[in-house]
Amino acid sequence: MNELISKRWSPRAFSADATVSADELRTVLEAGRWAPSHGNSQPARFVAGHRGTPTFDAIVETLTRGNKTWAPRASVLLIGCVLTTDDRGDIPNVEFGLGLAMENMALQAVDLGLIAHMMGGFDKAAAHAAFGMPGDVRPLVAMALGRHGSLADLPEDLQAREQRERRRLPLSETVFTGTWGQSEFS
Repeated sequence: MNELISKRWSPRAFSADATVSADELRTVLEAGRWAPSHGNSQPARFVAGHRGTPTFDAIVETLTRGNKTWAPRASVLLIGCVLTTDDRGDIPNVEFGLGLAMENMALQAVDLGLIAHMMGGFDKAAAHAAFGMPGDVRPLVAMALGRHGSLADLPEDLQAREQRERRRLPLSETVFTGTWGQSEFS
């Protein structure tokens, strides 16, 4: 397995002093642009703002209370959206396309020495309104992007979560053959 995959995680301790350059952000977004999608529909769309800009501040306003305790220290905040129609009609599997784009972006961030944390905790209707999104666009996920900071900047409960061991279910519990529950791997 590629080391980028095992090194990717979702920290919350961002450095409030660090920056992500325009070139780094472009590289991360380019990685998202090259993600596979249903019928090459490329439904992923993004709203991005660097810390200190009105776009960043507007994204912060959409975040849930818990995410507001740490995400404003990120260098960049993004909202990942899906375009649900094109000239062929409704685009199938748009969530799949955005998910692949976001994972490409997270892996590219690791390669650049950045950290990324995806969030479902934001007000999608507020984001839709704040950025004047058309009716065929749906915001689905937010992302914080930046450089690792100090654990001391996080509330105690998040410090503990940040330091706990990363675990994944074994393949024996997630890959089946023949009938559901019959593991492909022992």
